[in-house]
Amino acid sequence: MAIRPLVILPDRKLRLVSDPVGPITEDVKTLAADMLETMYDAPGIGLAAIQIGVPKRLVVIDLGKNPEERSPMVLVDPEITWTSEEKRIHEEGCLSIPEYYEEVERPDRIRVRYRDLDNEIVETEADGILATCIQHEVDHLNGVLFVDYLSRLKRSRVLKKFEKAAKRESEDA
Repeated sequence: MAIRPLVILPDRKLRLVSDPVGPITEDVKTLAADMLETMYDAPGIGLAAIQIGVPKRLVVIDLGKNPEERSPMVLVDPEITWTSEEKRIHEEGCLSIPEYYEEVERPDRIRVRYRDLDNEIVETEADGILATCIQHEVDHLNGVLFVDYLSRLKRSRVLKKFEKAAKRESEDA
């Protein structure tokens, strides 16, 4: 297992639409393990493969707040098959948009279908923070960021902030 570098806004990779994973191989299992280690190190509660530069439809999630509470989920080729009409607002952040948080409204409940690392098809319902996290990570697989749900003004401000930071960083390098 290895901690992999995160892709940070404004990197254009974050806008790529990820490809299906295909067969569950040892490489896929290693990628999932690396993603979990990277997510725990950050720390975060969800990570899509594209956030470490791999455009595959693979997501890891763990809502556990500390190592004793960990219950990692690995979602291979996840697909949201239903969303509730009821909405909920959660404050969201993103490991690819560090130290920036905003409230985002999303469906409160969802149904998701995915494969696990044993290649079993799993269909489950989620609500609350788990539903928000799954939606956030599946958005990543489609090149969508949580800031895309903000007003044009807020989105423009955050994009400019990260573009300036990236420019400063490249000038310092």
